[in-house]
Amino acid sequence: MAGNLVARSIHDLTAGAWFGGSLMGAIGLNGATAEAKDPAERTRLSSLGWKKWAPVQTAAFGAHFLSGLAIMWENKGRMAKQDGVMRLSVIKSIVTLAGAGVSLYAGLQGAKVDKLAGEGAKGATEPKPGASEELRSAQQQLKILQWAIPVLSGTVIVLGAKHGEMQRPKNVFAGLAR
Repeated sequence: MAGNLVARSIHDLTAGAWFGGSLMGAIGLNGATAEAKDPAERTRLSSLGWKKWAPVQTAAFGAHFLSGLAIMWENKGRMAKQDGVMRLSVIKSIVTLAGAGVSLYAGLQGAKVDKLAGEGAKGATEPKPGASEELRSAQQQLKILQWAIPVLSGTVIVLGAKHGEMQRPKNVFAGLAR
């Protein structure tokens, strides 16, 4: 147990940071900035908040990836022998990489919104009438991405819980018996 405790804790905490940070940003930060009286402040303040979060999220991704490798290394024998563990590990890895890609793409779209913040907006992801096509497109994409990220990161957490359940003695035994 001691060999996996630190790596598992880091893995779970970083997934939690990714999920919670993205959900708080979509609901709290973007929702609050929509209340700014100055339309130009709505996108500027949202962009500022996301920029402050980006280094934490990047560090969380890195730590999540490294701790995931440590967990996989520690469980390589079980992955090879227990029915379903390798398949779930591959699925979880794909979802994690997809989520990281979506998060990166959202950051790129957010940078476009930040660059065009002076145009003003109804909200962080809601363009105002007459917005440039570049701003409108970036905001419309962010409106979808801000919800896709917590869905993907939440899925990573659920798949991690499934991995934990697969390590229960009765499930290990059943998986090895097949």
